[in-house]
Amino acid sequence: MKTSGDAAFLIDTYAWVEYFIGSKRGEKVKKIIEDENNTILTPECCLAEIKGWAIRENVDFEELYSITRKVSDIRCILTRDWLDAATIRSELRKTKKGFGMMDALIIAQQKRTACKVVSGDPHFEHLKDVIFI
Repeated sequence: MKTSGDAAFLIDTYAWVEYFIGSKRGEKVKKIIEDENNTILTPECCLAEIKGWAIRENVDFEELYSITRKVSDIRCILTRDWLDAATIRSELRKTKKGFGMMDALIIAQQKRTACKVVSGDPHFEHLKDVIFI
């Protein structure tokens, strides 16, 4: 369990995919995930996106799901997250064209859990508390 001084990271779909394919960006994600001092979180909405990617790429989703569950804490989306996401999406669309609801849900969870988001999604570039890979 997390103790004081540890860091919490929310891994988004983009970062998970890079991790799974073992890309250069994925190496950065791997360092974060494999650091035993870190708490790794995955919003449940990312699981659907990972499964969609696995279907498109003909990759075994059950294996990816098993890995994700083993190394991260799957976080449920709360009603509060959905409601906060609506506001976040509305605000961020003023400056980031096409900022989607899933992205807004990730930011809502980030705010609720006081963690850093790990992503390479251009929508997250230059946002506060984001490690952009």
